[in-house]
Amino acid sequence: MARLRLGVLISGHGSNLQALIDANLKRDFGAEVALVVSNQSDAYGLARARDAGLAAALISHRDYRTRDEFDAALDDALNAEGVELVCLAGFMRVLGTGFVERWKNRLINIHPSLLPAFKGLDVHRRVIAAGVRLSGCTVHYVRAEIDNGPIIVQGAVPVLAGDTAETLEARVHEIEHQCYPLAVDLIAKGRVQIEGECVRLLDVRDARGRLINPAPGDPKPA
Repeated sequence: MARLRLGVLISGHGSNLQALIDANLKRDFGAEVALVVSNQSDAYGLARARDAGLAAALISHRDYRTRDEFDAALDDALNAEGVELVCLAGFMRVLGTGFVERWKNRLINIHPSLLPAFKGLDVHRRVIAAGVRLSGCTVHYVRAEIDNGPIIVQGAVPVLAGDTAETLEARVHEIEHQCYPLAVDLIAKGRVQIEGECVRLLDVRDARGRLINPAPGDPKPA
């Protein structure tokens, strides 16, 4: 079976891109990175992509007069490589409504909190200031509203006494690198079903490993 072709949009270090690249090497992973695009020329993620032998492109937002023109250039690059799912991985530009609608249910993001809590920026400092005991990450489909959309996968980590924004960020990054490939693999294998603005996962199992809500073609639970 052909793998789902991914387009990964980055702006910086690209650690979640690296998690997808590493997953790419596994024979049972249902997707492959077809194109990496950065809007920043100094993004280390571009070097990660090239070192892995992947197609990589710089599309700087500074080269376009409007957000729509920039979004159109992204759209053209993704379509040229036959991208089927777009993954935002530390992409620090707000995409226009037109782009989001064109890629609806084919555009996902990872956010460093347990959405819908702590949307926006400066998440880890705000989490610590709020005194919550758990934080984590959320992989979700993208909608026009920032940090909103059907949730696919979440991962939780403890917020420890004495944590700084930096130590908490490092702990959240570890779970991000597990959750993003998992979410992509579930989508690629047809295990994600969108119902309204919620996601139903089609391979949920009970404590004995029996399928509770099998995907089409799976054996029904006894």
